[in-house]
Amino acid sequence: MGRFAHFLCFRGGCLVDVTTDTRLERVRTAAERVAASCGLDIFDIQLRRESSGWVLRVVIDRPLHREADGAVVVETPEQSIGIEDCQRVSTDLSTILDVEDVLDHAYTLEVSSPGLDRPLRHADDYRRFSGRLAKLVVPAGVEGQTHFEGRIAGVEDEAVILQVGRRKERRIPFAEISRARLEVEF
Repeated sequence: MGRFAHFLCFRGGCLVDVTTDTRLERVRTAAERVAASCGLDIFDIQLRRESSGWVLRVVIDRPLHREADGAVVVETPEQSIGIEDCQRVSTDLSTILDVEDVLDHAYTLEVSSPGLDRPLRHADDYRRFSGRLAKLVVPAGVEGQTHFEGRIAGVEDEAVILQVGRRKERRIPFAEISRARLEVEF
């Protein structure tokens, strides 16, 4: 068995193998069109079978902005995705998915933001949220430590600079980080 779920559909007199990946790509294409029309990006898409049935989760985000010199603009919490953004994308995407018949079974559509404790996936994410509190997991360890919490001070040479405590900075290579996310600050 492969790692992808397969669904066999009888269409037009022939048997067609439709994988979950194919369905997800069609959903992603539709979601990206809708998000772009709202000035947004797609952060993640998941299609999962749960106890309540199929759930399609679409996570939207603001696009990354750069200065004229190419530097990433630091985002403030006030610029986060709001409920109105989620509602607009949900309404428009639901209509398109129904009209284009992208999924041939019942599902629940959930549209959300990455959240206040969003994952950090790429170097530009660390640049975008510079100055914010973050938690990082480094399984191999850096100087004997595997978990870090501190303020993102910057990015240099394929590593994040994390301010830990008042004066201590740690340089953590991106290749060593297995998980990272922002921390919620009150």
